[in-house]
Amino acid sequence: MERWAAMVKSSPGHPVLDGVEWVASRSRQVRFHPNRIFDALTQWSHMLTPSGTWDHPCHFWDGSAETVRWIFVLDVLNHCFWADPGRRTWTVHYDGQDWSGYWGLAASLKRAVGEGIPITRASFLAEMTEEDLRSVFRGEGEIPLLQQRLANLREAGRILERDWGGDAVNLVRAAGGRGLRLAEQVVASFPSFRDEALYQARTVRFWKRAQLLVSDLHHSFGGAGFGAFMDIHELTAFADYKLPQVLRALGILSYDRSLEEAVDGLHHLDAGSPGEVEIRAMTIRAVEEIRKASCRSGRPVTSATVDHWLWQLGQLEPFRQRPYHRCRTIYY
Repeated sequence: MERWAAMVKSSPGHPVLDGVEWVASRSRQVRFHPNRIFDALTQWSHMLTPSGTWDHPCHFWDGSAETVRWIFVLDVLNHCFWADPGRRTWTVHYDGQDWSGYWGLAASLKRAVGEGIPITRASFLAEMTEEDLRSVFRGEGEIPLLQQRLANLREAGRILERDWGGDAVNLVRAAGGRGLRLAEQVVASFPSFRDEALYQARTVRFWKRAQLLVSDLHHSFGGAGFGAFMDIHELTAFADYKLPQVLRALGILSYDRSLEEAVDGLHHLDAGSPGEVEIRAMTIRAVEEIRKASCRSGRPVTSATVDHWLWQLGQLEPFRQRPYHRCRTIYY
């Protein structure tokens, strides 16, 4: 279980923010407008609330180590839910309601537990079949990237068995209450969490799902027990496709003409392409600056709280007038 240490390359400073600053100082297709932050906070700060609780009908919670295992599986799979134009949105019926996107994923996994499917057992994941996964995800339409999700679950099960005693709980215990350390060892151990890109000859780390795992544990356990991380404030935004959509609507981010036409035209961006990397990096940079501005105004918040605020705004119609960028990837 110490094998991860040999795979982690130490990096001065913050493992995510250092690379983000590199991109931000060189970005050509995405621009950051800090002068728009004040207006955004003035108009919408009433929605800038703590990141919420784990209390939701689609979330599994039993207060034990089994919750850790369930959240780990959740975040192995937590990426890319959008449907192409003309395709049916994947929807799951659970607890008397229809759920799509992230909530469809959570509902599927909670339903699986209720049906006795050993979705949190590493040995089951390692040998999972496509039929097994289709049963877990059954609903209307099909979840995107089904084969990649299956491969990632198998990978997770095999590596848990080989390196972590077959239990995701050992990952958390080995981190010693340090969230960034947990994210780092998850990225080092599991290639499907290695959310990194090469930009102008430098590796840029985003670690969206690895950091989200830390945040989910923190919120599910109320910052105690398995969710006690002394450096929770050091997490960055979880750069996805919804946050930049909102930041663009607020005028905090803007795109050059070619990228704007690609995004608004619903063209797919290649993962790791300059425009896609700049969107994600500038999203994290913008969230950091919003966090600082909020703190200066007397409302101290974490980047995760700002992330949650932007996600909430993204559920409102005014922030859906222009589309989000589309990138088929396992990382977000």
